[in-house]
Amino acid sequence: MNILLLIALAAIEIGLVAITWSEQRKKAVWYKNRMITNGIEIGAFVIFAFFPGIDYGFRFKGLIIILILRMILSAIWYAMKRKKEGDIKKVRTVVSALLAVILFVMGSTVSFIFTDYNGIEPTGIYEVAQTEGIVIDKTRVETFEQDGSNREIPFNIYYPVCDTDEKFPLIIFSHGAFGFYKSNYSTYMELASHGYVVVALSHPYHSFVTSDTAGNTIIVNTEFINDVMYVNEPTTTEDEIFALSTEWVNLRRDDISAVLDIFEEYDDSTGFGEEWSVEDVEGVNKALAMMDFDKIGVMGHSLGGAASVAIGRVRDDVDAVVDLDGTMMSEELELISSDEIEFEGVTYNQKYVLNEEPYPVSILNVDNEEHHNSREEARKCGMPYANNTVMEYALDGYDTYFVGAGHMDLTDLPQFSPFLANMLGSGDIDTQGCIKQVNELVLKFFNDKLKGEGTFVVEEYYGDKGYQGN
Repeated sequence: MNILLLIALAAIEIGLVAITWSEQRKKAVWYKNRMITNGIEIGAFVIFAFFPGIDYGFRFKGLIIILILRMILSAIWYAMKRKKEGDIKKVRTVVSALLAVILFVMGSTVSFIFTDYNGIEPTGIYEVAQTEGIVIDKTRVETFEQDGSNREIPFNIYYPVCDTDEKFPLIIFSHGAFGFYKSNYSTYMELASHGYVVVALSHPYHSFVTSDTAGNTIIVNTEFINDVMYVNEPTTTEDEIFALSTEWVNLRRDDISAVLDIFEEYDDSTGFGEEWSVEDVEGVNKALAMMDFDKIGVMGHSLGGAASVAIGRVRDDVDAVVDLDGTMMSEELELISSDEIEFEGVTYNQKYVLNEEPYPVSILNVDNEEHHNSREEARKCGMPYANNTVMEYALDGYDTYFVGAGHMDLTDLPQFSPFLANMLGSGDIDTQGCIKQVNELVLKFFNDKLKGEGTFVVEEYYGDKGYQGN
């Protein structure tokens, strides 16, 4: 539909050129027709907005602004030049139309990158409310700044709408590297609709975009992006990889731990102290009152999954962990001298001493197909691999993967922006079916481990037959 809108706007511009060339070449008439044309273009947008695919949201905000500004400017120009004598030059009409079309394309770019995805309809009995805030970890200094300020962790809470004083299990979510707190929005909504309080964190300077207590917008740190790219280069040393990955996971692990501590210590009789920044006092209060701190799950995607695994090792109050396609880097205890292993013509290196202490809490590991295959290669050639070791020694571990899935297919990004998902890693799987199956697995896992409902069973893999539903 956005392509049809662009065609319609271009056709209106061409129509103005045709009319001007045919019979109305006077400058005064041109200025009047330009104003009328801009008004017709706004009208065309309004008409298209009645059909699916066009809206007044962020996807078309740039185009809306361009159309309105052009209308205002053309009206001002007409008021100033309406008595101008002489004929308009043909070349000017062509240039004007070309520039207008270029502006329309630029203003519509976001609509081609993103869809009008509004999430997947939750299947639970509860409506879901949302609120947000920021906690300040007074025990840590923000290492990405030089002003000595404390680490701030923004949070978004998704919670059931109910009139009782019932408590619900708490789930903390950590997004991937330079990701976004909404990366698994449909997962939060599904869990909350079934009676969970879900807290999606933003990790400042790791998150694509977030904000601080001063209202400043914080975008992802460029050095962090460069480091992530760097660790995937073949020339990067194991010492460098180990140092960087340890730093990243520890930062996020400490973010999660700080949020849990501050949430658990909150006393509604004294209200929000200096470690809180909250505008929606009533909403956050309501969500905090619902949290059952005796039933805590932690989950994340990619680097967020690695951090979730790390927190399960260090906190006794965490009962269940879900790792969505994250390499469990926190389980790499020590970098050792490499011992080369030859397997099917490929040389592998033993790199780390891995933690063989049984993983203490229930854990669900979900991989994409490529990640699964790399783990299988490591297993066959006898090369230590953190995820393999954790799942082998876990006291209560569940392991599966999705055939045909890419890294981003375990998030909502392919629904929100197929363009970006393909750039970052999307497979040929039915992406909506994939995320629905992921959400169902996560829900059933937490139902068993946190609520004691049902017995969780996982298949070896999913995706080859499509989503089968509940």
